[in-house]
Amino acid sequence: MKSLPLIVMTVAISACAGQPPAGVQSVGQSQQSPKAVAQCVAQKWADKSRQQVILQDTLANDQGLDVFVPGQQPPNGAAAVVLPANNGKGSWVGFRANGAAGSDTTGDISACL
Repeated sequence: MKSLPLIVMTVAISACAGQPPAGVQSVGQSQQSPKAVAQCVAQKWADKSRQQVILQDTLANDQGLDVFVPGQQPPNGAAAVVLPANNGKGSWVGFRANGAAGSDTTGDISACL
């Protein structure tokens, strides 16, 4: 009977795994790896703004990354959120605005999908 709490916790975690993080609007999916998508977004934003862009690993081995909008700082700044796709292939990409304008930034993200 001691295994029941573990089973309940596993089911609860599994139910949340397929949902986007709170406060993040979905931009789309890509067949590319999360690292490749994150690097593309970072390069576009750096070239466009001529400012430093911060990438932050959110999952081990570059499987999940936040790409912060130029001028934004971790951990809560505006960022592209790049995670493994639910089906196991490619990436899911979203945008956490946190007060930053989203139209240009989401267009740049979409160009990397």
